[in-house]
Amino acid sequence: MTRIPTRQLGDLVVSAQGLGCMGMSHGYGASDDDQSVATVRRALDLGVTMLDTADFYGSGHNEELVGRAIAGRRDEVVVATKFGFANRLGEPTVIRGDAFHVRRACEDSLRRLGVEHIDLYYLHRVDPAVPIEETVSAMSELVRLGKVRHLGLSEASAATIRRAHAVHPISALQSEWSLWTRDVEAEVVPVCRELGIGLVPFSPLGRGFLTGRYRSADSFALGDVRRSQPRFAEGNLARNLAVVGVLEELAASKGITAGQLALAWVQHRGADVVPIPGTRRQRNLEENLAALTVELSADDLVVLDGAAAQVAGARYDETSLTFVNG
Repeated sequence: MTRIPTRQLGDLVVSAQGLGCMGMSHGYGASDDDQSVATVRRALDLGVTMLDTADFYGSGHNEELVGRAIAGRRDEVVVATKFGFANRLGEPTVIRGDAFHVRRACEDSLRRLGVEHIDLYYLHRVDPAVPIEETVSAMSELVRLGKVRHLGLSEASAATIRRAHAVHPISALQSEWSLWTRDVEAEVVPVCRELGIGLVPFSPLGRGFLTGRYRSADSFALGDVRRSQPRFAEGNLARNLAVVGVLEELAASKGITAGQLALAWVQHRGADVVPIPGTRRQRNLEENLAALTVELSADDLVVLDGAAAQVAGARYDETSLTFVNG
């Protein structure tokens, strides 16, 4: 495999594709730490420089795992982590963006990661009870102190992004973006490009569904969050399998997988886009990275856009949706 090209998130240079580490600890069933550490290290060997985690994933376990994986290789990695979910996996969800929590969360993440600074520090979700100016001001103080290098937001609205960027430069906006989740294209992407903010799509493979590997909700292990998401519900699932069928047919004509095709579509959204597909397995990592070399024609994009228009179901349940586009 050729060396991975780089892209810019604001003034932060990273590999054109990062590695999402969430699923190694959270959301998708039982984890295997040794397997995950090996996958992270293989990613570094192949030239992936950005690793994405959060204090929420596995109630801190994921940051500890990433810290273990990068031990001795810190200078090869752009460490991106997030804060904001104050009660981890407790109910109901509590989002905190107050200055005290910003400082405490950062110290906890530094300790778990075993690093002296965080390269890219995101507000995981916007706290509706705290002005974004207060949160970003506290985050900017972390930059001044050398604990953080660059700031980011996740699932923020266009208006919030503008207000945040006026307090301190925002390097990256992380939101869900894929062939079956395109709401950021209306307002958020244009604002980011106007302000020079990079875009980091999570779940670029539609939580793995766009790979074609999952044909029913029973494909997911007990405890897998996808079992409760509307797009995998009976009725919606059948319609979405038809979308996957379109991807599989076009991918077959190119000699690639449906997942590589879906990921290539995200990679083609612009030179300021750095998707972070997640996986625990080295073979999936290598398949994902191969999507960087896939070329798409104008006709291909028409076919893919037509398939995307047929997606059925919301991406989250009603409660979870209240925390996006904040």
